[in-house]
Amino acid sequence: MPRDYLFHAGEATVLAQDGQFTDAMPEILIGRTDGPVGQAFANMMAQSKGHTAMFVIRACNQLVRPATIMVPKVTLKDSANIELFGGVVQSATADAVVDCLIENVIPRELANELCIVSLVWIDPRCAQDPNLDKRDMYRTNYEATKLAIQRALNNEPSVEELIANRHTIKHDMDDWS
Repeated sequence: MPRDYLFHAGEATVLAQDGQFTDAMPEILIGRTDGPVGQAFANMMAQSKGHTAMFVIRACNQLVRPATIMVPKVTLKDSANIELFGGVVQSATADAVVDCLIENVIPRELANELCIVSLVWIDPRCAQDPNLDKRDMYRTNYEATKLAIQRALNNEPSVEELIANRHTIKHDMDDWS
C-alpha cells in the first residue's frame, strides 16, 4: 500500500548503559509540509518558556532535510540542560534523520515536502551527573530517533500486534490493569 505521508506517528525507547540517565524516548510526527504535521511544525516556531523548539542542524548552516524541529518534553531550567539539548541530542537527532535519508527510510525525493516534529526526553539528572557519558547520550538518542522514524513510516506497531499483545504486555512504569 503506498504511503500518503499525511500524518505518521512513531516512538521508540532505547535504554542507557548501566549507571547513566541517558535513556532516549523520542516521539515523532512525520508528514507533508502542506498537511497537519506541517501546520503543527509551523506553530512550534512560537517560543514557549522552558520548552523552546529548535531546528535540527548537523552544524551551522546545515539544516537537515526533511526539516526537523525538536521540542523538549521537560522544562529546561538551566544552561547545562539546554547545552545537552542543543548539543548532544541535536547532533544525534540530525545524524539519525540524515541516515534515514541515506538508507531510504525517508524517500529522498520527498525530503523537501516532509517535515518532522520530534519530542525529546532529557532526564534532568543528566546535567548534574559528573560521570555523564555523552557518547551514550548520543547513542541512545540516535538509535531511538532512527527507530521512531522507521516505526512512524511503517505504522508500527500494527493494530493486529496491539490487539494480540493487549493482555500480555504491561506498561513499563507500572501495571494498573
